[in-house]
Order: sequence, then C-alpha cells, then structure tokens
Amino acid sequence: MRYVSTRGAAPVLNFEEAMLTGLARDGGLYVPETIPEMSADEIAALAGLSYEEAAFRVMRPFLGESFADDELGVIISRAYAGFGHAARAPLKQLAPNHFLLELFHGPTLAFKDFAMQLIGQLFQTALARSGQKITIVGATSGDTGSAAIEAFKGLDNVDVFILFPHGRVSEVQRRQMTTPSEANVHAIALDGDFDTCQGRLKDLFNDFEFRDAVGLAGVNSINWARVLAQVVYYFTSAVSLGAPHRKVSFTVPTGNFGDIFAGYIARRMGLPIETLVIATNQNDILHRALETGSYTPTGVVPSISPSMDIQVSSNFERALFDAYGRDGAAVAQLMDELKAGGSFAISQGALESLRETFATGRASEAETSATIKATLAATGELLCPHSAVGVKVASEHVGATPMITLATAHPAKFPDAVEAATGVRPGLPPRMADLFDREERVTRMADDLDALKSLIRERTGR
Repeated sequence: MRYVSTRGAAPVLNFEEAMLTGLARDGGLYVPETIPEMSADEIAALAGLSYEEAAFRVMRPFLGESFADDELGVIISRAYAGFGHAARAPLKQLAPNHFLLELFHGPTLAFKDFAMQLIGQLFQTALARSGQKITIVGATSGDTGSAAIEAFKGLDNVDVFILFPHGRVSEVQRRQMTTPSEANVHAIALDGDFDTCQGRLKDLFNDFEFRDAVGLAGVNSINWARVLAQVVYYFTSAVSLGAPHRKVSFTVPTGNFGDIFAGYIARRMGLPIETLVIATNQNDILHRALETGSYTPTGVVPSISPSMDIQVSSNFERALFDAYGRDGAAVAQLMDELKAGGSFAISQGALESLRETFATGRASEAETSATIKATLAATGELLCPHSAVGVKVASEHVGATPMITLATAHPAKFPDAVEAATGVRPGLPPRMADLFDREERVTRMADDLDALKSLIRERTGR
C-alpha cells in the first residue's frame, strides 16, 4: 500500500512512513494511492464481531507490510482496552430512523480517542523497532490535544507539544491538557484562535531544517492514520443497522473535516452510505463552500461548540484532491490562492462531485442550545453542544434511510453550555472526578514562530 500527497510533489511512502511523517514535504496531506474495497459479504461478516475484530478487518488492507497481523492485533487490543463501554461505539435511538453514535467513552471523553489511542500504540511499536526519537507537535481546538497527551504521555522516545488557543477551549478541555505530570508533555496556550495554532503547526513542518533537527511528527487529523482509525465506526454502526443490505446516512458535526472524510473513505470502500451530511456551527465555512462554490474564511467567531470554531479546514484538501480527479497541481494552486488571496473558487465540476456525496447544514447558537434542551426532554439523552449541532442538522435530513448522527464528546466536557440550556450540570465520570484539583502546567505564548521553535529546541535538547 502506497501513499501520495494531495499536492503531487512529495515522495511516495508506505503506511508507516506516511504515519511518522504526518504532513507531506510539499505541504500536502497523504492519502492512499488506491482505496481498498470490501465486498458485500465481507461487510456483512462484520456483524456480531467485537469492535476490535472489526477494526482489524477494516484497517488491515491499508497497512501493507508495515505491521504484521499479530502485531496489529495487539496494537488494536491495547488501544481500546481503556474505553468505558464494552461496545466502544454504542448506538442509541433518538427518534424514528434517527440514531446517535456515542463516540465519547474513551479516556478523554471525545471521539478523538478512537484515533489517538490507536496511533499512540502504532507509534510506540514503530519507534521501539527503530530506536528513533521524535517530537510530536499538534494543534487543537480542544479535544485532539487532550487525546494526544493521554496517548503519548510517559513514552521515553516521544516529546509532545500541544498548541491550543488561549481562552478558547472549555475548562475541562484545558485541564485535560495542562494537568498531566509526565515530563514529556508540554501544553502551549497560544494567543489567537485554532487557525492560528494550525498555521504555526504547518509553518513548523514546512521549515525542513527545523523539522529534521527535532524529528518532527504530527498527530493532527492531517495524519492519515488518524483518519483511518475513524473509518471503523462507520462500518460497525452501519452494519448494526443492516448494512450492506440497506443503505444508511451519517450526519457529522465537523470543523476540520477529518471525521466526515473518514466516512467518505468508508463509502469508497463499499459501505452503502447514501448521504454524508456536514453539520457546522456558526463558523460555517464548509456549509458556505458547498452552497456557493467559494471557499472564503471570514474569521472565527467563538461559540459554545469550540472544537468546531475553525475556518481553515485542513482535511477538506483531501476531498478536493478526489474532486479534482487527483490532480495534485490543481490542489496546490488552490492552496496557493488561499494563502495569497485568502480564498479560492471551487470549479463547477469539482463542486458537483462534492455535492454528489455531501449535504450540508448549520446550527446557530440558539438552535444548538434549543436542541440540547429538546433532546433531553424527548429522550433523556444529554448532548454536548457539538453533538447537538449534529442532531439539529440531521433532523433536517432524516428520511426513509436510517440516519446516524455522531455524538463527538461527553456533555461533561462542556458543562456551562449544557447547564445553560437545560438547567442540568453534567458531572465527570468518577475516574476524572479530581480533575479540578490537579495542578496545571502550561506555557502561554504570543503568536511568534521563532519563539515557538526556540521553546521546542530547548525542551527537547535538539
């Protein structure tokens, strides 16, 4: 299995190389050269399997010879051992033909755990073989950072630096990043918004001298292994509702496009997905882009669903790559236009291709709060604000085909927003009950690339 860059000018790599590299050296994102397909019989055979067994079957074709079968089995088993629900990703019915996929039973109570726990085990196995030391730098709008720290803390051959926007994450999200005591993890509160953090991350990767000197690796959803891990729960949930013998649709609350792109990959693999619905909050660039054909960031407006407060959706580049017929030069030109002029226009042919697969919708702040309140009253299910964005948008698209909405975080990660909507303040699980008593370790920094480089060099000694 070989991996190519969305911009067409980086070396072709195998799975392990693409995983450890993260961002391609031409600034693009790695994608499989070809997408393995599963037959209807192979998909049907997933019924009744454990989540771990299903994960092995779905992911195995993408790994090539990078990991042996027995090695991969152990990695998957370790990755999901700490989840708080035996089904890992259980389904709940909200309404006729509308189901909620709970993705918040991992160690940090967010869907990012599905990918990060796996990638942590993959990295550990690969680095133990090679003896290599790496420096992981990630940017987060809230959940990726805590999931990465949880996955990599305490490892001898990894230093982890997480950039998060100062004052723009929930207190629970912040404390999950700032309270781990392990010396190899470093929480950096950067002045700006998530797009600022993501921009500095890409700047670090594009400085090849620095990148090579510190052994830079990335675990944001720019990393293909992150996307691959998320493909699995599309299969397990769809099979639970009768796939491949009947179609399903999914609604995905998303800002950076990684989670819904995993659904797109599942569809390409043969899973009978009728529609993938992009659900956005008031920072609705993905909704606007598919409505108008113009990708024009307008600035991030803070919301009660902060993990979606994004205007530069990195993984959208992967979708554009396919929509433009895998023309890396065309994608590179679009990204150059975005950097130079602040926007780009999607060609008519590419736009039609995207619209064949994706529908879109948005939820205002008032609609999000109203959905949290109404869902609790109707079902007893307490939603986090991101999941509520998904449920609100999904309700506009439910039809004859079963709809699965992804519940991306536990409501206790956003207690203020949930309490304001319902009067109920969700509590943390017992294993996290002392989170607010733990000492924080955090470095606040201005948006200064050189200062950030100096900090990383100083703390890694490289």
